[in-house]
Formats: sequence, structure tokens, C-alpha cells
Amino acid sequence: MTFEENLDRLEQIATSLDRDDLSLEQALTLFEEGIAKLKAASAELAKAEGRVAKLVEKAEGVFEIREARSAPAATEVETDDRG
Repeated sequence: MTFEENLDRLEQIATSLDRDDLSLEQALTLFEEGIAKLKAASAELAKAEGRVAKLVEKAEGVFEIREARSAPAATEVETDDRG
């Protein structure tokens, strides 16, 4: 499944889990499926983030595209000391 298909299925699962007529077994089955879809979507997102190209303006005003390194954690700040 694609990232988008996994997200669509996750939305369907969330809607289903909001219903009052689900048995505990049905809810647990949907929850387990949701966890699997979440893991698959997260893996696809991480893969896509690894391929993101950064657009960097050089001093001369020319733009350069370079492959992104691993994404920093939300609390980290990436610095690049290479001129």
C-alpha cells in the first residue's frame, strides 16, 4: 500500500473505532490493523524524508540541489560548518 492508502485506511479505522456497536474483539482487531498501517506509513514517510533534496542558495545566488542527510530530531538543530 502507498502512504496515502495507509492514511486513508487509518482514517477509516478511526471512524470505525468511534462506533458504539463494535465488540471488544472487533475493536482490538481494528486497533491492531491500525498499528500496522501506522508503522507502514511511518516507514514510508521516513524513506521519503531521506530522499528530500535541500535547496541551498550559494553565495553567488545560484541554487544547488543536494540530497538531504538524515533529518534532525525535533529538538536538535542541524548546523553545517562547511562553507
